[in-house]
Amino acid sequence: MKFLKKLLKFVLLLMVLVLIGAWLYSYTLKPNYSGEIDLAIISEEVTVYFDDNGVPHINANNQEDAYKALGYVHAQDRLWQMELIRRIAPGRLSEIFGKDLIKTDVFFAGLGIEDAAKKTIEKLDVTSDAYRMSIAYLKGVNEYINEGATPLEFTLIGIEKENYTLKDIYNVFGYMSFSFAVAHKTDPLLTEIKENLGASYLNELMNAFTKNLTINKTDIQPIKAEYSKAVSSLMDKLPVPTLIGSNSWVIAPEKTKNGKVIFANDPHIGFAQPSVWYQNHIKTPDYEIYGYNIALMPFPLLGHNKEYAYGLTMLANDDLNFYIEENNPENENQYTTPEGFKNYEIKTKTIKIKDAQDTTFQVKVSNHGPIMNGINKNIANDRPIAMNWIYTQLENQMLQVSHGISHAKSLADFKQSVSKIHAPGLNVMYGDAKDNIAWFAAAKLYQLRDSVSSKTYLDGASGKDDILEILPFDENPQAINPKQNYVYSANHQPDSVRGKLYPGYYQPQDRSQRIVDLLEAKNDFTKEDVAKMIYDVTSSKVPEIANNMLKYINKTDFNPSEKKAFEMLNNWDGKYAKDAVGATIYNRFLYEFLVNTYKDELGEGFDLFINSQLQDQALPSQIERENSVWWDDISTEEKTESREEIMTKSFKSAYVFLENQLGANVDNWLWKRVISLEHEHAIGKAGGVLRKLFNVGPFETIGGNEVINNQIFKLNSTGIYKITAGPSTRRIIDFSDIENSLSILPTGQSGRVFSPYYKDQAQKFVDGEFVKMSLNEADIKQSENVLVLKPRR
Repeated sequence: MKFLKKLLKFVLLLMVLVLIGAWLYSYTLKPNYSGEIDLAIISEEVTVYFDDNGVPHINANNQEDAYKALGYVHAQDRLWQMELIRRIAPGRLSEIFGKDLIKTDVFFAGLGIEDAAKKTIEKLDVTSDAYRMSIAYLKGVNEYINEGATPLEFTLIGIEKENYTLKDIYNVFGYMSFSFAVAHKTDPLLTEIKENLGASYLNELMNAFTKNLTINKTDIQPIKAEYSKAVSSLMDKLPVPTLIGSNSWVIAPEKTKNGKVIFANDPHIGFAQPSVWYQNHIKTPDYEIYGYNIALMPFPLLGHNKEYAYGLTMLANDDLNFYIEENNPENENQYTTPEGFKNYEIKTKTIKIKDAQDTTFQVKVSNHGPIMNGINKNIANDRPIAMNWIYTQLENQMLQVSHGISHAKSLADFKQSVSKIHAPGLNVMYGDAKDNIAWFAAAKLYQLRDSVSSKTYLDGASGKDDILEILPFDENPQAINPKQNYVYSANHQPDSVRGKLYPGYYQPQDRSQRIVDLLEAKNDFTKEDVAKMIYDVTSSKVPEIANNMLKYINKTDFNPSEKKAFEMLNNWDGKYAKDAVGATIYNRFLYEFLVNTYKDELGEGFDLFINSQLQDQALPSQIERENSVWWDDISTEEKTESREEIMTKSFKSAYVFLENQLGANVDNWLWKRVISLEHEHAIGKAGGVLRKLFNVGPFETIGGNEVINNQIFKLNSTGIYKITAGPSTRRIIDFSDIENSLSILPTGQSGRVFSPYYKDQAQKFVDGEFVKMSLNEADIKQSENVLVLKPRR
């Protein structure tokens, strides 16, 4: 008995010691928000005030020290995020996650992002402020790496920290640009539709007019869409979020109650933990900016101060094309050009793999770009397909752009910096204290010959399909202080360029129409009005689409419950509230309609197509077509299906599915039962204890696809919709009360799991609440957490 008592005491003591040890260890993993730190890299003392949301307000005597301090505090909160995002473009994810990410690494390494970065860096002006401040920022990041605590993720994965260089910053630019590009998913799919199904199928999707359409039984096989599907799969596996869409509007003084500009912006990006943006406020005697920075970017892509505000949405212009090259029949290392055969540039790449041998591969590069057959094995033919991407083809000035827009002295100065953007294409939004508002479609737009569509594969051998001209920036769509007294952007089609609508992958008009409807409704907007508007979940178009679908349903044999579901959808106002039943019925009905219309022809490309902007744009026109090649189910013989048959079958299938999923009571088919939001951490994806520790959520929420509060999810066979993307921040800047502007992050400011700011904003975000972005010096200096960075003597 005495032995058991002693053993019990020992076990209890051991448990206490383990708990104390774990607590002490976790304490070392928290960022340092107060006290003093001696740093060898700074020349004068820098004071950092951390506000109630963990935002660092950096007060320095000069910009160089300010950027060193920014690098240091950014790294202590987001070093793991920096590590992930810098590894994507050069193909270094397998090095830490193992062989499952080899295909992703081969793909990205073959795109040429790192090669382009090297060329750009060699040409940089090392005396420019953009270069010097970037180096200062990197010094701050590396100082933390060398002297600060190691984040838990590094320990769990078993990797060593390593210093960062300018190449890493440019690799982040490259990844950001590629994640904006839609063509790498859509163009190969459209080419397969054209070549395997025929022009009639393609033309209907592209809204082309076809005369005397005759529906015949056709002998065709479902397309494989292997390339598009593979790229989509690779992007889904990335441990950091991809960039997607966005809303923004800027209201002129004539439409605001207080007679000053109000600026709103909510960029739509894949949800993840940590969230994308790192807030910070820099103030020196000659400079001030409250910015939102992506990991490893020294200058904010979203920002404001007392003089002006700016933000971004995705332009969605077509900046990526595929060219079919023609090899020399006698030498596969040569390709055809108008001037004769030319040698491919051959590059050798090596991928390091955790717990396995390195793998080496080669990439052939033509004058159009890398041959994708070598880096994506899923191209469905033997023709060499080159990817021509504006980002790697033209001069990269994104470092100068991001520095310039965050240091602008006037609207003209700001516009000059914006004009240097080449890719990704961006809608750059602007408002200032001098009552100016502006929108710029910023990209290097180009001209092809008139008869060429950039949305299917182009002819690389003849030279006839090559870019003829890069257009001057002044010809880009843009607006400065327009007559309607507002500018807005929701990734929709911009105005004409040289008399024609510029091609791209623009979103349908749902969000943009809702924004216009709300802006036109009044002329006395307040900050509070805009805060309500940015959280709006009513679709401007879905009720009309749903009603049009219901018009073609034969409900003569409907039972009472089916009739009730029909009426609930018919009367739905398009609002994606938690208790909305119409939202649940509509999305399942839509899925069944798409299955019955497209799946027989599209085969493996179906899931990709139904979640693309191409489908969104084609839907209203498809519903209105009495005769369509897509109505026919090619898996059935002789009989040609009609629109009415497809619609009726789809609604009945949706009803049966929802009855089995949610029960017989239609009133209980609530939207909140089928949709949820969880912010996944790269390690939390493993599940179990790690999911509970690192992930944030899940949450009930409101919203859905293509409403202003855009909660993006994929239609699928399960009927359970996990939100994958949405507002990466909501910002509202009122120049009549500039020191108390509003913002919110999806989770929190810090990426360190033991930080009090890891997820403190998460519930506020789903509830549509905001926190203050303070510019008031007196308020800032009341902060409880003050970190003083001193020069090491």
